[in-house]
Amino acid sequence: MTDLETDRGRPRADLRRTAERYVSTPAEGVESRHAFSFSSHYDPKNTHFGALLACNEEVLAVGAGFEAHRHRDVEILTWVLEGALAHRDGDGHAGVVRPGMVQHVSAGSGTTHTERNVGGADVPVRFIQMWLQPDVFDTPPAYGLRRVRPEPVDRVLLASGFARDADSPALRLRRSDAALHLLTAGPWQPLPELPEAPYRYAHLTRGSLGYRTVPGPQGAGRSMEPGDSVRITGSAFADPTAGPDGAELLLWEMHSPLSYG
Repeated sequence: MTDLETDRGRPRADLRRTAERYVSTPAEGVESRHAFSFSSHYDPKNTHFGALLACNEEVLAVGAGFEAHRHRDVEILTWVLEGALAHRDGDGHAGVVRPGMVQHVSAGSGTTHTERNVGGADVPVRFIQMWLQPDVFDTPPAYGLRRVRPEPVDRVLLASGFARDADSPALRLRRSDAALHLLTAGPWQPLPELPEAPYRYAHLTRGSLGYRTVPGPQGAGRSMEPGDSVRITGSAFADPTAGPDGAELLLWEMHSPLSYG
């Protein structure tokens, strides 16, 4: 378990800077920055948060990418910041993910895919990729891709496994108590109200953000820059407000931690 999960009674906003991430170069032209233990890097105190297994900042140079590799029983969400990412898998799905689009790969019983900087590109592709544990296993692989156009101040539901969201345009997760939201705010504007959940994971993708560690005058002020993340339990992470260039925040709402066995 993580430190936060052994102390759930105390609200906490655990800020992690992008510079603190473990950096790997798994292939030529590929740089990955990992929020959690990943591949050959293992920290027993930092293996996951809630049901979130990975949150990687990826940069693929022109012509670079991940060759065919396999996943099983994991929900993979990708949000592109710059450039374009080409996906192709062994189940016949193919797509190009661009800024303003979210991709969902539900690996299920097993899928093999490639991820590359799109052919003909003259700039790197930068993206965030997040892995979530499902709560149903050994299912047929599935794929989804959608474009979103948030308002200047908005909370958009990108993906969800909740029954409450079954009729929404959100991509369908195979975890019944988790959802991924996109929150946006203009310069100096407060973010829209965040969903309540025992586990919330916030990753700032653009702009800057200020917040209090807990509500009220006892809450210390903190700030976030792009790539920073906060692991939130309870009522921590109060009054989030965008800085001079606005803010874009990916937020996981999770109501249970990893399941074992």
